[in-house]
Amino acid sequence: MTLAFLFPGQGSQAVGMGKDLADAFATAREVFQEVDDALSQKLSSLMFEGPETELTLTENTQPALMAVSVAAARVLQKDFGIDLAAKGSYAAGHSLGEYSALCALGALGLADTARLLKLRGQAMQKAVPVGEGAMAALLGLDLDVAQTVVDEAAQGEVLGCANDNGPGQVVISGKKTAVERALDVAKAKGGKRAILLPVSAPFHCALMQPAADAMQEALDRVTLNPPRLPVVSNVTAKGESNPADIKKLLVAQVTGLVRWRECTLWLAQQGVQRAVEIGTGKVLAGLVKRIEKSVEASSLNSPADLEAWAKSV
Repeated sequence: MTLAFLFPGQGSQAVGMGKDLADAFATAREVFQEVDDALSQKLSSLMFEGPETELTLTENTQPALMAVSVAAARVLQKDFGIDLAAKGSYAAGHSLGEYSALCALGALGLADTARLLKLRGQAMQKAVPVGEGAMAALLGLDLDVAQTVVDEAAQGEVLGCANDNGPGQVVISGKKTAVERALDVAKAKGGKRAILLPVSAPFHCALMQPAADAMQEALDRVTLNPPRLPVVSNVTAKGESNPADIKKLLVAQVTGLVRWRECTLWLAQQGVQRAVEIGTGKVLAGLVKRIEKSVEASSLNSPADLEAWAKSV
């Protein structure tokens, strides 16, 4: 059965994330310690104990989600003898989850990945003054209609589609005034609901260009090797293996549309029949089930999940 590994993005975080892995496996504790050391920060304590207000700061959320995904992947490898590259055919991650996928598959070192994501979170937060940007979910509208909403509501301000998460679930991003206009336009165009999201910055739109520039500089300084499986790019919605291309796409991803629906469909077109989400939460597995019913999707969160899945393959 052709298998793809999925790595979650922002929104999947929760206080307590990774603690059961750390309690059960020395392998996980080593990952969390290496991330703490790389950042000169007790990120693991923030993950395990909170407070939630600090964990949900973008600069903490991004490396934290990566750390749990990589810890789970390494537990599969070291404790259960599961080589991801031998068992799977592709990997994909939602936004920051691409970094998790690249790290889990040997393209990026763990310390480098943690520092890149810390910087990515900081740069995204700094790119737009608090209160000037916003994001909203347009529910019940597909991408083509959402784009007409954006075109009508922008009125000369920055506004774009940020995430095409699945049928009837598109997230828009941009200047707060433009996003607020889009809420009314979306309802007029038949949207079921249009709701502002509790985010700290307008991700994946042109306002993030300063963050993209910062990531360009940071990625130029790190070594990125070919991943051991093709990693589906959010930007191209197809598998990528060339390190130079991947670096360019990670920069473009900061301001670009996350084409998750198309990424999932591309995987199905390559013959993927099973998708396994590695890390915190079950968001991506749920989206895959909505996008392509032929793909069996599940999530590996807990030590029991990892053990049961390792035995099943």
